[in-house]
Amino acid sequence: MAANRLVGRSLSGARVITMFDFKPKLGILLGVVSSVVVLYGFLYLEHEWEIGLLLIALPVAILFLKRANILSDYQQAARRMPRFTLISFIIGVLVLIVLLRNEHFALLMLTTVLLYVTVSLGLTIQFGFAGLVNFAAIAFFGIGAYSMAVLNHHFHALPDLLIILFSGLTSALLGALLILPILRTRGHYAALITIAFGILLRTFLEVNDVFGGPQGLKVDGLEMLGWDFNDSFPSVLGGGSFYMAYAITALLLAAAVYLLTRLIEASWFGLNMDSVRLDEVASSSFGINAPRWKITAFMLGNFFAGLAGAIYAAMSGFIAPASFNFSDSLLLVSIVLLGGIGNAVAVIPAALLIVVLPEKFQVIQEYRLLLFGIVVILILRFRPSGLMPRGLRQYFPGSST
Repeated sequence: MAANRLVGRSLSGARVITMFDFKPKLGILLGVVSSVVVLYGFLYLEHEWEIGLLLIALPVAILFLKRANILSDYQQAARRMPRFTLISFIIGVLVLIVLLRNEHFALLMLTTVLLYVTVSLGLTIQFGFAGLVNFAAIAFFGIGAYSMAVLNHHFHALPDLLIILFSGLTSALLGALLILPILRTRGHYAALITIAFGILLRTFLEVNDVFGGPQGLKVDGLEMLGWDFNDSFPSVLGGGSFYMAYAITALLLAAAVYLLTRLIEASWFGLNMDSVRLDEVASSSFGINAPRWKITAFMLGNFFAGLAGAIYAAMSGFIAPASFNFSDSLLLVSIVLLGGIGNAVAVIPAALLIVVLPEKFQVIQEYRLLLFGIVVILILRFRPSGLMPRGLRQYFPGSST
């Protein structure tokens, strides 16, 4: 019985570290190293045939790990030690950023993936937890970007970190206005409201000269603690592309949002949202205020989108209404669907596939989107719950329901 425990205690009560402590951690570290190697391959390789070989080898390797029960062991270890897993991945991505320090385009794609992961985590709270379908995620992403541009131009004395937070709050407050008609509708009618909001926002930006009209606005780069992010990475820290600073910022934001999402899922906040999603009438009969939790989920998800949009605007240096199309909202929803609805971990590989693959297959030009669409259809056909479906909620160690 004592051998099954990860941590033993001596006769005096002192904590004793056994060999069982190191096996799960070693498995997690091996998983992180493997993930970083795959990420490096996707981002660094340029030839289409190299990416194709990687795409063929990846599912074969996953199938082998699954047959050998290595994948399930890794998932159990990661579930038991979420903090160690998160810290390991953060360090792994930092190492990846250092390896790609002179690759401008690769760092740009990595930063975009991390920002899309942040927005998709917000959609996970809305869609996967509370059951709210939001096809206007890119609109709230754009609200954060435009808030960053306007405040940075008119209130240059404000710290950029404060502007980023205010951009997220602006997206959340406008989302609170949109949630009012959504609460009075259900299903596809609620989805149509979010689609209409995205179209109206783009039209409003195009006809309003205050926001630059169709020509858009110029956005200054981030500046924190006297460090201009648009300058090259300091040589004291190893030097490299200026995208390194944005990649590190996007990584820290995605890690913080991921941690908050997992905490919400494991708390009674997530339990109430799950209850509202599964049966709103039954939840109300047990005293759960369904509208309150829908509003909370919607505002929180849009707040995350606004934060990511502000960083994206500063990194891009220029934004326009054409930068926030409805097709981009579909891509964000596709990340959540392909990864696995409600699974916060799953949005990471899904965002990587959706952002990187179309850019890597430039040789087939317009047909690369057709190939991407075929891949999406095949995944949804053979994995309708996504690449990594959300597991059952665990109330007590060793049991789930």
